[in-house]
Amino acid sequence: MPSIDTGADARTPPVAGLRSATDNEETLELRLPADFFDSCVQGRSPAARRTPFAEDLLDHIDTWGPAATPAGAFRLVPVHVDRDLLLITRWMNDPSVAAFWDLAGPDAVTEEHLRRQLAGDGRSVPCLGVLEGTPMSYWEIYRADLDPLARHYPARPHDTGIHLLIGDAADRGRGLGGVLLRSVADLVLDRRPACARVVAEPDLRNIPSLAAFLTAGFRYAAELELPAKRAGLLIRDRSLRHLL
Repeated sequence: MPSIDTGADARTPPVAGLRSATDNEETLELRLPADFFDSCVQGRSPAARRTPFAEDLLDHIDTWGPAATPAGAFRLVPVHVDRDLLLITRWMNDPSVAAFWDLAGPDAVTEEHLRRQLAGDGRSVPCLGVLEGTPMSYWEIYRADLDPLARHYPARPHDTGIHLLIGDAADRGRGLGGVLLRSVADLVLDRRPACARVVAEPDLRNIPSLAAFLTAGFRYAAELELPAKRAGLLIRDRSLRHLL
């Protein structure tokens, strides 16, 4: 399992100006057409509609809708490989991302990683994070209780996990990771009533990631020895979400 959020830090950004004039043109050109979100819901293939993910394992991520954040409107959009592969591959080849995700290389490396999830039973759904109409992050929302991770901690039914990377360097180091993690954890808890906890397992070497999760209201629960890394187990409890 890849690590989490190579670009987040714990600083909380000002409400205005998070997507500032310092953002490069390549990022700005990624704005999506007005009918993009409708096409994601209505344009799924018949095969996609028959997959377990489309039925219930993660409660229809494609219909969760936007969340208001201090940085602007944000939503998760399930990945379409033909549409999103080049963008995600570019992010995976950023040295800061590759250090923790280990998916650098040609398009085929990223494509295999994405298609393995999309062809599975729906326990992990890869998504673009779209902020104010611009794709700027990559997420994996997964059923931690059905994942190999469950062998390494006392999992509970419907525990939901998060992996995250911030795509462009211009979006890192401004506290955006913590803002979006809180928003996505709240989306999970709001849209998945059976889920009592959102969990994450960032690499312990990834200090900015750990800080971002703590800023987002997660608590540090344990240190885990996983097959590919030493990780921190971070948990956001439904019962504590309004206190942390």
